[in-house]
Amino acid sequence: MPVEWHEYMKMFIGLLVILNPMLAVPVFISLTESHTVRERLSSARRTAIAVGVVLTVSALLGQRLLDLFGISIDSFRVGGGLLILLMAVSMMHARMSGAQHTEKEGEEAQARDDVAVVPLAIPLLAGPGAISTAIIYAHRDPVWLHAVLIGEIWLTALLVWLTLRSALPISRAMGTTGINIATRLMGLVLAAIAVEFIVNGLKGMWLA
Repeated sequence: MPVEWHEYMKMFIGLLVILNPMLAVPVFISLTESHTVRERLSSARRTAIAVGVVLTVSALLGQRLLDLFGISIDSFRVGGGLLILLMAVSMMHARMSGAQHTEKEGEEAQARDDVAVVPLAIPLLAGPGAISTAIIYAHRDPVWLHAVLIGEIWLTALLVWLTLRSALPISRAMGTTGINIATRLMGLVLAAIAVEFIVNGLKGMWLA
């Protein structure tokens, strides 16, 4: 079955919404408060690269990992969809899900000199929800669609970099209220994506 252009757009929007770099802006500012401008820009770059690497590896090796544990893609769609739905509910309340970042992790992060990979890239941005999304999107035919998916992963990583390197101007322009409104809207879109994952997974399990 041919993949239409709107499927590419749906994958891109799904990745961007689940990553939600806007929600990471306040955390990024807080964790890099004592950094120089050069250090902050370096952290933004390394965070984006780590996000791209983690999601690329997930897309390429996720199916093998599922096969290793004997988990069907339909079961994974349902489980991943439920996890993403919980994250969407947190986003609609302008909160960060515990699957992304816990209070204890935040306290530990404050003592770190390097916060780019942990906790910014993992698990704040490329957490369980984003990894699940990459694996689910990678389970599609034809195989060349994986190249499109990986390209979209790195495009979203580029947007993460642009957002984080401009975190201070974005925070000043939008304020807490503006960021919360954007987060709630993304949460609504993410909830719809999560429901689609769950429904498709249940259909596959029912017809199997």
